[in-house]
Amino acid sequence: MAHVQGSRAAKSIAIQVAGWVLVVAGIAALVLPGPGLLALFAGMALLATQYDWAERRLEPVKKAALRTAAESVQSTPRIVLSVLLAFALVAAGVVWGLHPASPGWWPLADRWWLPGGWGTGVTLIGSGLAAGAMIVYSWINYRDATD
Repeated sequence: MAHVQGSRAAKSIAIQVAGWVLVVAGIAALVLPGPGLLALFAGMALLATQYDWAERRLEPVKKAALRTAAESVQSTPRIVLSVLLAFALVAAGVVWGLHPASPGWWPLADRWWLPGGWGTGVTLIGSGLAAGAMIVYSWINYRDATD
């Protein structure tokens, strides 16, 4: 019996940690590269399984995320730009991870050229892949609403 309660408690803690990480990442991605509303919605959906306040606030976030997803594939230029930006994020992540030497025009000390190495690079690559997945999801679910 104690094992079952411990297992439930561990699951609850894991859900809460994942939910809060996604909420914080989603809020950050609202101003940084990445699918902010999608991450925010995913985090709120996880937290809604644990908290009534999150469940009450889930619907507006869901509507905003779905509206943004639909708008992202409303025109060919938006789709092309979104795909290019997703590729650019992945490419920037690879370059950041490889950490090439700083260029001659770089005005600061070399240590300030692409700080973070692969930690930052993997984050950018993940954001680009998540954005790409969101583009595909939006295309599959909302392409009929375009044009």
